[in-house]
Amino acid sequence: MPSTCRNFAVSLGALAMAACSANTSPAPVSYSQVDMGEYIMAAVLSPARPAQDMARDEARKPEEIVTFAGVQRGDVVAEIAPGGGYYTRILSQTVGPEGKVYALMPAFFANRPGGLDGINAIAEQYGNVEVVVVEGYDTLSLPEQVDLVWTTENYHDLANAKVAATNSWAYGALKPGGIYFVEDHAAPGTGLSATSTLHRIDPAAVREQVTGAGFTLEAESDLLRNPADPHIVSPRDFDGVSDKFALRFRKPR
Repeated sequence: MPSTCRNFAVSLGALAMAACSANTSPAPVSYSQVDMGEYIMAAVLSPARPAQDMARDEARKPEEIVTFAGVQRGDVVAEIAPGGGYYTRILSQTVGPEGKVYALMPAFFANRPGGLDGINAIAEQYGNVEVVVVEGYDTLSLPEQVDLVWTTENYHDLANAKVAATNSWAYGALKPGGIYFVEDHAAPGTGLSATSTLHRIDPAAVREQVTGAGFTLEAESDLLRNPADPHIVSPRDFDGVSDKFALRFRKPR
């Protein structure tokens, strides 16, 4: 268990025990005085999270990653391609009812029968999640500027399309001083050559592309590094936890 979890053992013990019963409705976390660490830990231990998501926590380290990304209570978040909603649920409860999560679903999901059923169910369960179908980021307009643009394990797919338009959209979508958070499977030294074949990307290529859109690289994290990963197969075919990088970019104020 992470050290911060031990630090919150007293205040969150009851919540941790309740987490054994998944898929219940999310309940607001009420503390008279809290810091963001407690909000994040409460979101990770929420009994509303499915058991299959919680089984992935050891590998994905959501508490530490959300902390590193700089998520704050009340933030408005635009989550690019949330997939099954692993982070959507955590972000929703971290930002709280005063915040919001826009779940940006690619149009090809919407065009599949039942393709939006899962994320729509999350939006119905969590009152601050709104599903937005994205035809293209060059034409996407949200009703408000956001505090954080979030993408995990899919920037390599964005790099196969109009990634410059995506990064430009993220810059415009963010408030001055907002954060662009990118986490993905690493392929060091490969540039963009592994994005469509191995479903990985060189972190140096991401840094170059995103800073080229006007962002400043504020911090890098090795929380998800795995030197045992040979980087020569797709993460789906690697018998272990893939080597990943996490980058936090900032839009200038």
